[in-house]
Amino acid sequence: MAVDRRPLGRIPLTVPAIGMGTWRTFDTEENRRPLVEEAIAAGIDLFDSSPMYGRAEQTLGEALSAGLRSRVLITSKIWTPDAPEGRRQAERALDWFGRRVDVYQVHNLVAWREQLAMLETLKAEGKVGAVGATDYRESSFGELAEVMRSGRLDMVQIPYSPIRREAERVLLPLAAELGIGVLTMSPLQGGILDRKPSSEQLAELGVQTWPQAVLKWIASDPRVSCVLTATSRPGRPAEAAVAGTGPFFDASQRELVVRIATV
Repeated sequence: MAVDRRPLGRIPLTVPAIGMGTWRTFDTEENRRPLVEEAIAAGIDLFDSSPMYGRAEQTLGEALSAGLRSRVLITSKIWTPDAPEGRRQAERALDWFGRRVDVYQVHNLVAWREQLAMLETLKAEGKVGAVGATDYRESSFGELAEVMRSGRLDMVQIPYSPIRREAERVLLPLAAELGIGVLTMSPLQGGILDRKPSSEQLAELGVQTWPQAVLKWIASDPRVSCVLTATSRPGRPAEAAVAGTGPFFDASQRELVVRIATV
């Protein structure tokens, strides 16, 4: 399956329109290699994790051992107010991911000044490809915008969906202006999967399922580099990957998705 690939802002790196998150789904000792292999086969080769997700980083690293690490992009995060612990988190992640994290982010802006400096050092050493910051709270978007304007970020990770559109007000236009890549999180949360579009509406959107419609709605925004979605169920990566293939939604199709999502 030919998933669309996009530039990650100003960084010489292209990413799939759909990526795989690991929140909850990889916080386990179960073998996730079959799920990773299915995702790669479907064209999803970007995986996002964090020490905030329990065992997820280690589980992902184990799933990528024996030849798969070189075939994927890893995005992860530093999540601690303590500078020494941040360095320890980075060292563990580098060990799990073959001594390189392709995109390393300050999670939820926690101690971002100290942790961003550490990530910039790792980037200068060639251990990190791009540096970014994340936040899931709309109330923190103003602070995130200030960090973006500092010129120190290559990318951001933010919530964005047909029912969470605050990012459209400032962050997405600012990312486009500054050439910053955008990963989006939590696309299928907040009750959006409770909506029940008709078969005629799905046909008008050119998709088979409502989750595909939601994911494609986000991926159809040209300011979005990659949409992150998580699953532990076989078959779901291939279903999600369909949303990362063209043709993408036009304005009227995006309006239809919003109407369905906000009834």
